Amino acid sequence: MRIFQKSWATAALFATATIFALAPSAKAQGGGSIAGKIIDIAGKPWFGLTVECVSEQGAKSDVTTDAQGEFSIRNLRPGVFTCTIIKFPPPNEKQQPVQMGQLRVGSDQEARADMNFKDIMSKQGAAQQEQQKKQAEEKQKFEGMKTHFNAGQALLTQEKQAKDDLSKAPADQRDALKQKLADLSNQAATEFQEAQKALGEKDPNQALVWGNLGQAYDVAGRNDEAAQAYQQAINFKPDDPGYYNNLGNVLAKGGKIDDARAAYTKSAELDPPHAAMAWRNFGITLYNAGRLKEAVEPLKKAADIDPKSAQTWYLLGASLVGSIDSTKDCKMNGAKMDCKIPDGTVEAYEKAAELDPNGPYGSQATQGIEALKAMSSGIDTKVNVKKKKS
Repeated sequence: MRIFQKSWATAALFATATIFALAPSAKAQGGGSIAGKIIDIAGKPWFGLTVECVSEQGAKSDVTTDAQGEFSIRNLRPGVFTCTIIKFPPPNEKQQPVQMGQLRVGSDQEARADMNFKDIMSKQGAAQQEQQKKQAEEKQKFEGMKTHFNAGQALLTQEKQAKDDLSKAPADQRDALKQKLADLSNQAATEFQEAQKALGEKDPNQALVWGNLGQAYDVAGRNDEAAQAYQQAINFKPDDPGYYNNLGNVLAKGGKIDDARAAYTKSAELDPPHAAMAWRNFGITLYNAGRLKEAVEPLKKAADIDPKSAQTWYLLGASLVGSIDSTKDCKMNGAKMDCKIPDGTVEAYEKAAELDPNGPYGSQATQGIEALKAMSSGIDTKVNVKKKKS
């Protein structure tokens, strides 16, 4: 007899399912009976196995298979019996018991409990092969996804560098750099889209790929496409404050202020320790877009949460100055113009100067204070005064 190479516990799962499906067959004399034939993994009758069947009441009956691998237990009271191979002959005597399942025995009926370990092991092998094939396919898909994703990230890095180069380039080089930026954005987006194709609909990596696709659009100024990508990332990972922050950025750039505010609000709610950053980002985006009056509200919120940010205070002061309406807040005073300075403007500049006395924000805030002094006593309209950009 061959020694089994596979776990009896695994084989038992198949065995149990097989026995459950059996129905009583032929009639026997007197009470009910259980009979069966057991085949080993070589396809031969298995002699010397001890089979035990236990009734619902706990009554036990056991029998040993004969040379044909057959066994029979007769004169059983009707009911449900649980049958188990409790003992194996050498060289398998150390194997654990194998449950054969449950059978319903009727009056004058014979219930069959056949078991073919060769078929069971064959099915096990086929199932394992199918599982291994599936795992190999999944691994191949993941490697393909990873290759495209890494390529997309490399292109995204180049895209960011191209944008930085564009901001510093002389006029005669800008058109070529704009085209380079657009090309890199398209290439990065293509790689991330290919990575998506290798992912399942519910794969947790979907959020990461959508987020990077959003960046590929975002860096190139493709606000609507970036917003759609960031929203998809949120759909897959709705508890990530970073995706809401990024969504708020592109919505604000696109002039969708109310939607941007909702996105930043959600980002702040999900990450209270960094709420000031969310509101500051909102303010910076509006400030850079020239929407200074609208930038005041989020910058005030950022300053309330984090009063030690010189950048926030400077941008708040500059935005308050930028919100002055020359037609409503200013009036001529001879050859000069006097303007009403919004409350909190001087204080914002003073805070920035105090927090960053030797840095860029402190320096610009000090200049802003000097400009406010001139505005409060009147501005010479013959002089073209320009606000220094941050």
